[in-house]
Amino acid sequence: MAKVKARKGAKKSTGTTAPTKGAVPDEAGLDFPRAWVEFVDPADEEQVFRCDLTWLTSRWACVFGSGCQGIVAGRAADGCCSLGAHFSDDDDEKRVAGHVARLTADDWQFHTIGTGSDGFWAEENEDGERQTRVVDGACIFSNRPGFSGGQGCALHALALREGREPLETKPDVCWQLPIRRTFDWVDRPDDSRVLIVSIGEYDRRGWGPGGHDLHWWCTSATSAHGTGDPVYVSYRPELTELMGEAGYAELAALCERRLASQLPLVAPHPADPVPPGA
Repeated sequence: MAKVKARKGAKKSTGTTAPTKGAVPDEAGLDFPRAWVEFVDPADEEQVFRCDLTWLTSRWACVFGSGCQGIVAGRAADGCCSLGAHFSDDDDEKRVAGHVARLTADDWQFHTIGTGSDGFWAEENEDGERQTRVVDGACIFSNRPGFSGGQGCALHALALREGREPLETKPDVCWQLPIRRTFDWVDRPDDSRVLIVSIGEYDRRGWGPGGHDLHWWCTSATSAHGTGDPVYVSYRPELTELMGEAGYAELAALCERRLASQLPLVAPHPADPVPPGA
């Protein structure tokens, strides 16, 4: 993987704290102790990873279709796809276009709308940003309940059918969620400069000011935290893509050491189940 580069168009999040306007009762707050670790990227000594072990060792899992309450009230079936997906850059949109070309009416509910003579599947929003088209209140690639080809993202399903990772076929923002990667150049006292690449939880703040108005958000919801694999394991392909193989290997080793400790976990995620005897 090439050296990690900052994505264009990143928006600053606000400092507003929970509880939030749209929060459902099963959500934990946004501000709680977190355990972070920093290490030099084994593949690039001028780059330092700063990783949120509280999030990456939590037992979060996507509950789309099995308990997801959706980000818009009354549209639980959309999950987090109600707003369409913003492309990170032109390359992101071009990559997705190559996979869209292989979709058929059998596996994409809105194939005719998206590819017909007068159709389109990407559009420019009111802020001049490119994103996937919104049809009937959700992303054009979101197959609705009852569709014969199956509910959910048509691009995600395409990847699974072809034996690919969904990160290959979906827009960047879609496969990265709920991991948030940010970049900060830091000038050190010895006049050296280093790029700090933070890997953490994409909570409500990651959406910008509007994130506090979402009907529900899963990363802080107890109903989306269970006893499955920790995030650093279940999201290995995505984290490897974001960090490189060497960076991910170092992260995984640190996460394993954290979970292997016989001492009570420092700064556990508040939405995680409480371990027996804790």
